[in-house]
Amino acid sequence: MPKRAKSKPTRNLKTYQTSLGFYDQAIAAPSMKAALEAWGASSNLFHQGAAKETDDPDIVAATLAKPGVVLRRPVGSDGAFTESAELPTDLAEDDHKPRRKSGKRPAKKAKTAKKPPRKLDDQAARKAAAAFEKEERRREAKRRKEEAARAKERARRDKAVTAAEAALDRARQEHEAKAEEIEAARAALDDRAEAEQTRWDKQRMKLQEALRRARE
Repeated sequence: MPKRAKSKPTRNLKTYQTSLGFYDQAIAAPSMKAALEAWGASSNLFHQGAAKETDDPDIVAATLAKPGVVLRRPVGSDGAFTESAELPTDLAEDDHKPRRKSGKRPAKKAKTAKKPPRKLDDQAARKAAAAFEKEERRREAKRRKEEAARAKERARRDKAVTAAEAALDRARQEHEAKAEEIEAARAALDDRAEAEQTRWDKQRMKLQEALRRARE
């Protein structure tokens, strides 16, 4: 039951209005504090902009007729404020849902709603782990394949290098053999040329001596 504001002379009362739950509420009270106490508000609705003082003549008249009594009407309507107001006819359009009455139900729904997310989380975790392992296997297979390709390429390159080095060695040995053969032939020619020069020198000297005697 909402608290009843203490009665004071009518001339000292002001009319305050707010919206709580399904209802607009109004009261004639001596102060904002008294109005908040009558509404059972746990916070300062005036500071929050959810309550105000009103000078609407119809509302003022209704509240002053019953000072200190919380009067209600369906939220968002423009009907008269009364002590017993009916619920709004269209709750689907109601932007002010009651909070205190539904406090326990959301808790139960929250408990039941927590299990599916955990199952989904576990399922997602298992799926993610499986996907991670699959990706790891794929990367490992790719790594082994690439390593095998690199090893094959190294073997091919090493084989090519070995073959090239062998061909170079063979060519070098062949060149050196021919060079030695040519050098040997050159040495033999030098010996023959020297022998021929020696023979010619001797023959020339002998023939020159014979020519000299023939001229005497």
